[in-house]
Amino acid sequence: MTPNQNDGNLARTSATRRIVFVAAPGVEILDLVGPLQVFARASDMHSRTNPGSPRIYSVEVATISSRRSLIANCGLRITADKTFREVRGKIDTLLVAGGNAIEQNEINPEAVRWLKKVAARTRRVGSVCTGAMFLARAGLLDGRRATTHWNWCEVLIKRAPRADVDPDPIFVRDENVYTSAGVTAGMDLALALVEEDHGSRLALKVARNLVLYLRRPGGQSQFSAALSLQLTDRKPLRELEAWVLDNLHKPLTVPVLAQRVAMSPRNFARVFTKEMKTTPAKFVERLRVEAARRRLEESHNSMEMIASECGFGNVNAMRNVFQRALKIPPGHYRRHFRHVKQSSEAKKKG
Repeated sequence: MTPNQNDGNLARTSATRRIVFVAAPGVEILDLVGPLQVFARASDMHSRTNPGSPRIYSVEVATISSRRSLIANCGLRITADKTFREVRGKIDTLLVAGGNAIEQNEINPEAVRWLKKVAARTRRVGSVCTGAMFLARAGLLDGRRATTHWNWCEVLIKRAPRADVDPDPIFVRDENVYTSAGVTAGMDLALALVEEDHGSRLALKVARNLVLYLRRPGGQSQFSAALSLQLTDRKPLRELEAWVLDNLHKPLTVPVLAQRVAMSPRNFARVFTKEMKTTPAKFVERLRVEAARRRLEESHNSMEMIASECGFGNVNAMRNVFQRALKIPPGHYRRHFRHVKQSSEAKKKG
């Protein structure tokens, strides 16, 4: 999503904003350090260009366990700045990282009450990945649109029945409550918050420095169509992916696909839709969009050639599909990627 620019202008201030990350035992390490690094880098870069000015962010980690020391799900031991019981003072933004204890709902009821109380006096509250489960436990997602890691959306629906859970976006903002998708999507969210606070210029500098998109184009889906085929137990369907990717320029109708896996068209359509939770036509379209995106990013081929290679037939058809799927025309997508790439290359040469 695109941040509300008016809100961002009103929010900008020279005061230091206090960012508190909440971590539980078994925290997903990237949920924590990824977005934390975005805020830290933003503060460092701002300080270098504005000597003598206060840091724009102070970042700290609070654990909901009884001790400051905790072990991440990768086995790394982390020492938090404080436990939740030791948190005092005003918080600008509070972000909950996902992880094992939160996913298994092994949360101290005292910590739930604390989160609910602190959230009421915090300007922004959010979650990274499955940290949304903690927000749900505290009732902070009730009546709101939210997201989480695609593999946990069904669980979140059960734990937050009054929330509108959307499995597709990278992150969602509903008033002052933010939720993000899986793992590295927390960095997308953090960049969006930096942009709200201090504008797109600083956010873009941070994105370039960390080799990230400032905004992933067009509400991009959390995972690719090609990866989703790997989730099925049916070997013929898994093998179909490679063949489709090699033959995107051909008419990929249901009869053609069915013949490839030695099934009747009717049975193929039924089995495919049941296994993949989408129709063959929509799946092929997603593969074509992903292939076209890669060509736009990596090649100097003309729009006409890319449209033909990826099976769209013509540029207008490709443009219509891009606009519907990614909310951005292919020409804008290519210009955005080249702008970031050229800026990075120029910086390396400098």
